[in-house]
Amino acid sequence: MSQLNKAVRSTLALWLLTAFLYPLFMLLCGQIAFSFQANGSLITNSQGTVVGSTLIGQPFNSDRYFWSRPSTVEYSISPEVATTGVSGASNLAPGNPELLKRIQVEVARLKQANIQPTADLVYTSGSGLDPHISVAAAQAQVRRIASARNLNAAQIQTLVSQNIDGRFMGIFGEPGINVLQLNMALDALQPVS
Repeated sequence: MSQLNKAVRSTLALWLLTAFLYPLFMLLCGQIAFSFQANGSLITNSQGTVVGSTLIGQPFNSDRYFWSRPSTVEYSISPEVATTGVSGASNLAPGNPELLKRIQVEVARLKQANIQPTADLVYTSGSGLDPHISVAAAQAQVRRIASARNLNAAQIQTLVSQNIDGRFMGIFGEPGINVLQLNMALDALQPVS
């Protein structure tokens, strides 16, 4: 009977520790030390309305905005995908005619807009939700946006330079630009007199 009593007490103690105390500790640490990240890295506009997350890309199709990477899951905005929150690549082989056709359409769209195609403006990311583009992809779009907004290209180039996210921990990955944050800064940009 004493062995059974010890087993039940040990089970209850571990259950209390792992099911309640540890998750509560992690929740409190997240909310106190990393509340922005723990709550989804949400971005709000000047009116305080949530417009997106720094972690998930959004499609921008207007000539007045920087375009994001193409997405095979349409950034989870279509009604079929939005309810499930699907992410992922198309898994099409490099020689697949469907993939080659999609790439050719994307390159033609970029060339029609006088944008030099870069890899991240042509190819989708592995998750289909990447919120960043390369610095080269942003710079390739500066002239188009300056023309569409009747702004000086140097103003937009400065804005691009101010919104570059460096390498993670200074060594991992490549510098990139969060498209949503850049487009929000673009909306706030005042024309030079």
